[in-house]
Amino acid sequence: MQSVTRLTLLLCAAWAAALLYGEMGAYWAARLSCSWPSSSSSPPSSLSPNNHVKIAVVADPQLMDSTSLGLPPSSIALQAAEFYTDLNMRRSFQSVVLPFKPDVLLFLGDHFDGGPYMSNEEWHESLSRFKHIFSMNEHITNPNIPIYYLSGNHDIGYSAFHKIHPEVISRYEKEFGSRNYQFSAGKVDFVVVDAQTLDGAKESKERSSSWEFIKALSPGNKTNPKVLLTHIPLYRPDNSPCGPHRSSPVINQRVSNAAMDQGITYQNYLSKETSDLLLHLLKPVLVLSGHDHDQCTVVHPTPFGPVTEHTLGTISWQQGNLYPSFMLLSSGPKLPANSTDIEHEFVVTLLLLILWPTNGLRSLPYVNSFVSFMRSVAAELFSRTKEKDDEEDGEYEMVWDAEGSMHLVKKAVARTPSTSSDSRTTGRGNVVARPTARKNQPEPDSSVLVEMSSEMISEDGGKVPRSSKLKIRRVLQRLFRVIQSIVVIAALNVPLYMMLLFKDWIDR
Repeated sequence: MQSVTRLTLLLCAAWAAALLYGEMGAYWAARLSCSWPSSSSSPPSSLSPNNHVKIAVVADPQLMDSTSLGLPPSSIALQAAEFYTDLNMRRSFQSVVLPFKPDVLLFLGDHFDGGPYMSNEEWHESLSRFKHIFSMNEHITNPNIPIYYLSGNHDIGYSAFHKIHPEVISRYEKEFGSRNYQFSAGKVDFVVVDAQTLDGAKESKERSSSWEFIKALSPGNKTNPKVLLTHIPLYRPDNSPCGPHRSSPVINQRVSNAAMDQGITYQNYLSKETSDLLLHLLKPVLVLSGHDHDQCTVVHPTPFGPVTEHTLGTISWQQGNLYPSFMLLSSGPKLPANSTDIEHEFVVTLLLLILWPTNGLRSLPYVNSFVSFMRSVAAELFSRTKEKDDEEDGEYEMVWDAEGSMHLVKKAVARTPSTSSDSRTTGRGNVVARPTARKNQPEPDSSVLVEMSSEMISEDGGKVPRSSKLKIRRVLQRLFRVIQSIVVIAALNVPLYMMLLFKDWIDR
């Protein structure tokens, strides 16, 4: 029974360690593996990230809603999926992104999943969840940190959808602002474009306004480099390599057009003509995009030099990225201060509880031999302690010297094993105990003992084998032991799990 108790306590500790790592440690490990980049070409005085504007970039949260899995809005399955997906993103953001203390937050689009198709009520509910996940209603996010947003196809749809439902654009802009704009971070200009409209129908009002913004964009200070921000990545040839950080197969170009040339209904990348024109007009030094849900780094050849594009993976595990992604971008240097990894553990637990020997591991074959061998090795290593124990064991006699002082002298006693069945000697020194009371006890009848252990008498006088009942009893005892251990493990770990679960969910 002590062996089962030890196993239960060991499993409790293992589950607690797994919960602590999965709910906290994994996020800490991810945070330790990242750091703010700094340019090796910068002067030594400006290499520190503190001399740069630190921008944290997040892509494609794509909050689940009733359009995601085809489940009813009130179903428990959808609510559970939403809760755990939201919680994972919230933990990733609070435990990994915010501790880096960014100066700017940038979202690369697809804040929602069914943004164009949701009712106003469900859309505002998703908006409230979005603000909760990314701590926008809490003091943990510095109110002085500017936040910039890109529109995505899951926020406003593609150009063919805008002609039928123009209200989705006004609903988006009312909350997140303009879809085409420019902002500066340090001495770098960031250009935000609404990529969903760039390949739309030529007579589309939204397409015209986006290209007018791009063409009329003031070049400003020519010494300031530009970074192009687009939700949909620029064109790339099919099967273009994406670099070592991608975990899924490369997605090739796929374009769906509405009937009667009414615009795009879906596209993986912008068209080659649109991509080349964007690069020619803006001449960016870097392009950041999302939409693909996985990392991809490509280099676009241009007449003014190669331009690198980084496509950032989604921060949501529900969107196919088991390791939520984010980007740390250093834009420098700063302007003066007055400017802006249980299922497996559960199976192992059940197997150990079911298969663990009742008498412990020592009841298994070869275990006793191994234990005896280890004991002999230990006895050899600690021979000094053994010799000391041997000196303490034995009989001593009292000897008086000429001055009348008493001394204890060990007597040489030959130890012989006792063969008497009704007397045993146990002791230390001169103290000897002999059990004599057993002589008066009646000897048990061995024939009765043998008969009782071999068979039982049933109510009708027949003899029933005891072995089958013993087997049933042992199975029931083992089942009870497994259930008891599971209850103990759950009683200790479920409260811990619930505490870790809601620790990051409740607003601070």
